[in-house]
Amino acid sequence: MTAAASLQTFSARPAAPTGAARAAAVSPSDLLSLARSRTTDDRQRLLLALAAMCDATPPQGQVSPVMGEIFMALAAQAEHDIRRCLSESLASAEWAPPALINMLALDDIEIARPIIARSPLLQDRDLLKILVEATLEHHIEVARRPRLSGVVADAVIDAAEPATMTALASNRTAEISEDGLRRLVEQSRRIAALRAPLTRHPRLNDVLAGQLYSWVGQALRQAISERFRVDDASVGEAIDAAVLSVGPQRTPSVSVDEPNVAEREEMERRLVAKLQSAGQLRAGFLIRAIREKRLTLFEHGLATLGGFSVAQVRSAVMRSSPDALCLACNAVGIDRAVLPAVLDEVRKLTDGWPGKTQGANWAQMTLSPAAAAQEFRALIGAA
Repeated sequence: MTAAASLQTFSARPAAPTGAARAAAVSPSDLLSLARSRTTDDRQRLLLALAAMCDATPPQGQVSPVMGEIFMALAAQAEHDIRRCLSESLASAEWAPPALINMLALDDIEIARPIIARSPLLQDRDLLKILVEATLEHHIEVARRPRLSGVVADAVIDAAEPATMTALASNRTAEISEDGLRRLVEQSRRIAALRAPLTRHPRLNDVLAGQLYSWVGQALRQAISERFRVDDASVGEAIDAAVLSVGPQRTPSVSVDEPNVAEREEMERRLVAKLQSAGQLRAGFLIRAIREKRLTLFEHGLATLGGFSVAQVRSAVMRSSPDALCLACNAVGIDRAVLPAVLDEVRKLTDGWPGKTQGANWAQMTLSPAAAAQEFRALIGAA
């Protein structure tokens, strides 16, 4: 949908804000008076009118930096319905300011969805940022994006979020590598929703089909058999051998679908490494990880962002005083205001560590990040 068409559609909505409903009628001669106005309605009309003009006569390449700043300033003040209309208008535009596109991609999901799905201006680094900073609904839209690159597909798999991986498995145009597809098939052992889309995936090969065949239902087995030659006897023998090898040692409380701890930690390490290489690993990611009860992801992220070893971070976690962990958090930019909540979440996952034999030395949080990192290494080294 073009910006002009969006304006006409938007102007026909009874519930549209006053002023925005008349945006389609704005002529170039009215733009100056709209720019001089300070009212919210006029600023919204100006925003949509500028978008319509640029869409009708696209600039060569991107709009000028000044025009980009005008778009950003106006969009930041616009109401939800205006931003949604703008998002639909700019979703396919090649001339739109990249900063505006990124802002809309991180907005409410109703606003972000068309941008994530269609904008040619979103780069891999932008999509990785969405995976770090936005909601699960945003992550699902990223996984559904047509012709998704292998770098972003790997990041989706590394995060191991069932709904996002299922969306990726259903995306026939995503550039999923053979290793990535293998990891999805392995995840399908515990995530039933992955099995059906993987059964139909165009990149599924004989080897992966045989692996998938061993834990899907009868209907999906038939679908696999129609595409591949699968030896039922060989599959049955493999399953029996696996059961016999672990059966006597397995306790009833352990589920056969329980993900391997070492495998999950390796996936989290890969995710952290990818975010770091893309420049998207930040303190906010660590806070989110610990709030989601993902301690090993928090530890790997803290170690990578601070330039520490994972062993040093885990040593700080298991100390009788929280001082070392506070220093590490300070070194990576975690604000003092949220640090008590971070400590509480860590303690819930570690049976009370770091201990409370001494209260945290909050004076350490006034150190610069570099000084805090140096103090952390000295403290851990002294131990």
